[in-house]
Amino acid sequence: MSTLDNRGLGLSTSSDLAAEHYRQGVDLLLSAWPGAAEALDAAIAADPDFALAYAARARLHAVRTEIASAKSKIGKAEELLARHGTERERSHVQVLSLAINGQAAKALERALEHADRWPRDILILSLPLGAFGLFAFSGMADHDQARVDLCERHAASFEANDWWFLTYLGWAHAENGNVAHGRKITERGYELRIENANAAHALSHAMYEGGASEDAERLISGWLPRYDRTGILHGHIAWHSALAALERDDPAHALRIYADYVQPSVSKGMPVNIVSDTASFLWRLQAYGHTVPVQLWAQASSYSDSYFQKPGFAFADVHMAVIAAAVGNKAAVEERVQALANLVQTSALSAGPVVPAICRAALSFAEENYADCVRILEPMAGEVVRIGGSGAQREMIEDMLLLSYMRSGDVAKARLLLDRRLHRRSSPRDTRWQAGLAA
Repeated sequence: MSTLDNRGLGLSTSSDLAAEHYRQGVDLLLSAWPGAAEALDAAIAADPDFALAYAARARLHAVRTEIASAKSKIGKAEELLARHGTERERSHVQVLSLAINGQAAKALERALEHADRWPRDILILSLPLGAFGLFAFSGMADHDQARVDLCERHAASFEANDWWFLTYLGWAHAENGNVAHGRKITERGYELRIENANAAHALSHAMYEGGASEDAERLISGWLPRYDRTGILHGHIAWHSALAALERDDPAHALRIYADYVQPSVSKGMPVNIVSDTASFLWRLQAYGHTVPVQLWAQASSYSDSYFQKPGFAFADVHMAVIAAAVGNKAAVEERVQALANLVQTSALSAGPVVPAICRAALSFAEENYADCVRILEPMAGEVVRIGGSGAQREMIEDMLLLSYMRSGDVAKARLLLDRRLHRRSSPRDTRWQAGLAA
């Protein structure tokens, strides 16, 4: 074995060309950058027995929700490693296989064990990280802290200028509340590799969480044109810019961004991003007192009909309920709530009872029964983190509670929540709401 990956780990291929395509493909995959599929396919063509190239291709299929192809590719990798390969490669493929075949809890356990032995195996270390990583979707209430702990535990294994590690270290700190520190680290990663959608995404999050929404808008407007529309995070990063426009009370600009980049007919992102981005943007637009064209909710509902019909994916369940409630499909919300409650009863829903509670609260909010929304959501407010995603994504649920306080006349609780938010970061929107309460 003479070939190495980009972090110095050995590769079981005798083809220098295959190894070079693999290194390029993994970097593109971990940058969420177009071209990863072509590079990994070229690695396989150069060495049809290169197991890790099949494994990385399987991971890319899984990211794009191409599950049948992902299972086929990871199966091929397992078959090849049964004949040859190192202990590290066998563990690498086993972790990916668990994740691709829906065994998330076991995949997380094995990924952490793998990282303890081979921390520089970043395709595996990446699995627990991110807003949609194994930690975020584990149902844990402390997954933000868990990401920080994991990154810090292995920080000594990485060079000071490792663009990939800096991006995730910064993201982890910013999401866990250490925003200024996280932003500084993320900026270093971004500067080292600007053609990295994960870095642009993480940096826009850090800016938003730090109350620097205008910085985020400038970042995205300058960076997005270099990112091809086929990039998996293109629509979602634009969504962040739309949120920033809403923050400064410019709904017309926010709607233009939505129409040009975010809505289902134009976005090439993952279904979970498209469903959650459309649901949360339209909900915010409407909840903040702006008019939502009826056809936009209809389009979001039509798109969502093809995805996440089986309850049990907490993050998706919440956004599916928001869409159904917005279009008046009360039966769909109630059916999902019942199915989720059954999963809670059998301990089959890792995020627990907060998921059906948020779905019920979304229906009450849509029906303008704000006191009922408060009754349902208030006891669960501390558990919302269990659904996963990012702080910016989960803020919709906090907004739902805050606006329900305001509209049900509970001014004291609304003020308390606003004061807490404004203490954390500046917000023109929250400042406007606070002034409204004072008036």
